[in-house]
Amino acid sequence: MPIKVGDKLPTTTFRVMTAEGPKPKTTDEIFKGKKVALFAVPGAFTGTCHKQHMPTIVQSLAALKAKGVDTIAVTAVNDISVLDAWKKATNAEGVEFLADGNAEFANAIDLSLDLTKAGMGVRSRRYSMLVDDGVVKNVNVDEPGKFEVSSGDALLKQT
Repeated sequence: MPIKVGDKLPTTTFRVMTAEGPKPKTTDEIFKGKKVALFAVPGAFTGTCHKQHMPTIVQSLAALKAKGVDTIAVTAVNDISVLDAWKKATNAEGVEFLADGNAEFANAIDLSLDLTKAGMGVRSRRYSMLVDDGVVKNVNVDEPGKFEVSSGDALLKQT
């Protein structure tokens, strides 16, 4: 069953890019004691993710912070080198990029998407959620192939 409002996020590990290179970062390190706006996309640099979804996250960054959100993060089932290149290409300073390269987090919250027939392997569904101290407060999951409810401005209206 997919994660829902009131659920605690499962313990998993992402990869993040640091000045020293890729490093692991656990869900506790990211979410414990913080209010986090988390966005997920099926893949960095893909059409809708790159041209539509990411711009709404970047545009909502300051307003989300003004509403008390400590961290704005995006995750995708890509490796951290791809996500780091995507961060630079989208001028997304202030957004934390969380690589879920093996879909461990996406699977743990039951929001993975099997795109093997399209040659993309297992990916994450497109969603946004507000997480407070590891507990889901809002979650917005788009239907596969759609971008209707998970934008930065949609989550901002719920915050």
